[in-house]
Amino acid sequence: MKKQINKLVRDNIPLICEKNGQTPETKILDDENYTAELKAKLIEEVEEYLTDNNLEELADILEVIEALAENQGASLDKVMGIKQNKQNKNGAFKNRIYLLSVDC
Repeated sequence: MKKQINKLVRDNIPLICEKNGQTPETKILDDENYTAELKAKLIEEVEEYLTDNNLEELADILEVIEALAENQGASLDKVMGIKQNKQNKNGAFKNRIYLLSVDC
């Protein structure tokens, strides 16, 4: 019996399937579909984190973010640099500030 999966998986998953006596059917995505599937994977991983609230899910989110950065020709270091610049300019979220309103 064939179980349909139809989602982007980590590189070693087909090998793991084979070691478990399964026969994986795979294809290599073109750039457009790869980008779309990375975005879908990011949503999936964020939803899993929101449900499970554990560090493993945060690591999965980071893995997808790294792949998205590389897909755009950047590195995780570049993304972290951008993050640091934003933090230097606007701060972080460490002080737990919740903005109620601003008088304009």
